[in-house]
Amino acid sequence: MTQSFVPLLIGLILPVFAPATLPAAEPQKPNVLLILADDLGFSDVGCYGGEIATPHLDKLAANGLRFRQFYNSTRCCPSRASLMTGLYPHQAGVGAMNNQTAAPGYKGFPQPNTVTIAEVLRAAGYHTSMIGKWHLSAGPKTPRPTDRGFDEFYGMIGGFNSCFQEDPFYTRLPAGRPKRKYAKDGFYSSDVFGDYSLDFLAEARKQKKPFFQYLAFNAPHFPLHAKPDDIRKYAETYTKGWDKIRAARLAKQIEIGLFPTGTPLSPLSDYTTRADFLRHGENPAWDTLDTARRADLARRMAVFAAMVTCMDHNIGRVVDDLTKHGELDNTLILFLSDNGACAEWDPFGFDGNSGPNNVLHKGDQLAEMGSAKTYHSYGSGWANAGNTPFRMYKHYCHEGGIRTPFIAHWPKGIAAKGEYRDQPGHLIDVMTTCVELGSAKYPDKVGDVAITPMEGTSLLPAFANKPLDREMLAWEHERNRAIRVGKWKLVAKAGGEWELYDIEADPVEMTNLAAKMPEKVTEWARKWDDWAKRCQVLPYPGGAR
Repeated sequence: MTQSFVPLLIGLILPVFAPATLPAAEPQKPNVLLILADDLGFSDVGCYGGEIATPHLDKLAANGLRFRQFYNSTRCCPSRASLMTGLYPHQAGVGAMNNQTAAPGYKGFPQPNTVTIAEVLRAAGYHTSMIGKWHLSAGPKTPRPTDRGFDEFYGMIGGFNSCFQEDPFYTRLPAGRPKRKYAKDGFYSSDVFGDYSLDFLAEARKQKKPFFQYLAFNAPHFPLHAKPDDIRKYAETYTKGWDKIRAARLAKQIEIGLFPTGTPLSPLSDYTTRADFLRHGENPAWDTLDTARRADLARRMAVFAAMVTCMDHNIGRVVDDLTKHGELDNTLILFLSDNGACAEWDPFGFDGNSGPNNVLHKGDQLAEMGSAKTYHSYGSGWANAGNTPFRMYKHYCHEGGIRTPFIAHWPKGIAAKGEYRDQPGHLIDVMTTCVELGSAKYPDKVGDVAITPMEGTSLLPAFANKPLDREMLAWEHERNRAIRVGKWKLVAKAGGEWELYDIEADPVEMTNLAAKMPEKVTEWARKWDDWAKRCQVLPYPGGAR
């Protein structure tokens, strides 16, 4: 009960007719804005060491928290399934992207044993909306966002498409809802996502409900598409090459306190292409490349950086709108990436489609790169730089594949400003945090279907810089695997031997302790096996071990 001064005054004058106190009004539930970038590396944004201009994200970090050790689930679909359901990907049935198999952990889309954050918060009185990349359907008869708790949706059902062409790649749901019209050359996905974000926030206000909005950009996933003015900002930035960019990023990370002085830069990582055109190698030193190749690669990275800057601009539009309507203070904003930077598939990148084809652009072709008529990736060399200082990339369970930038901003709920957090967090924690913040109920059953209990832990203690109660975290994707217990991490590539690292002392995974501590390898390998069986990693599709 809280004292209400006006009723108290009336009570003194008319004690027979008015009470001296009134029940306190129900506290206003916080809004939640969950922002997900696609294939963004750990060091790409400014506040994590990058040279890419991200002033709006940097401001959120300066007025909130940055986590040093926050983890995703290695790749697009598994991470999105984990983020939405609060489960490990295989528990939700999404262990191998959208591939549908008979194995329980590999059904290709979230199964009936799951609920989404949108479903849980909508039941708690929230308006729920999603904008951007869904990538959790496996064919026309599998659920869309509005089948899984979202009141409004605009974006891509699949994984990647042109950033410049709306039809037939971008969808408005439920069918019949108002849809914006854009001029023939006026569509660019990140800007359009910003437009719909503002529309859906306005709808939540109209309904006088707190909101949960999931803003899932397709930037900076391939195809690398960006607006000419944004690309021009980076025309010369990357001509110095990935070796100097990696060194500069690590120096900045140390300068801003993200890593301690003396943190080493990992060697240039190796790469392995897809099995149908299998090649192995190591990223080359920049100075070993000829002039034409360096020009082509510098342009690819310039387009990538331009995509990140445009995404940041639209995040700024949304934050400005929250500020304008007096909602910023009580909105928890979370920003992260779905996996490490994307190496697909070799140092030179691909063109036309996700495969072995590479075009070396010269002369006038360079100026066209990033336009609607082109289709590029940027390759493993730049992905290596994106994950500075770590090894490896998306697909893998080494830190370069699974560690993500993670910003938390909530003026009403987070007193600290500009601080770092070292508590290891994971995508599975977002559901648990939202359930607690929204005074929501995570169900035991939906109809006759038992719902798998949440795996995560609330991040609220970490916001207050208190420990998180967690025994372990574990990963698997494409037979790449890892487990983290306290400061120790066991990790292996597909078909490879277990490696052991003290992640607190050696975050870059430079000193493999497996040979010196075989008993720990045996103990935690067994623990990984137990987790894999419990969480439907095993059996693998086809029954293979």
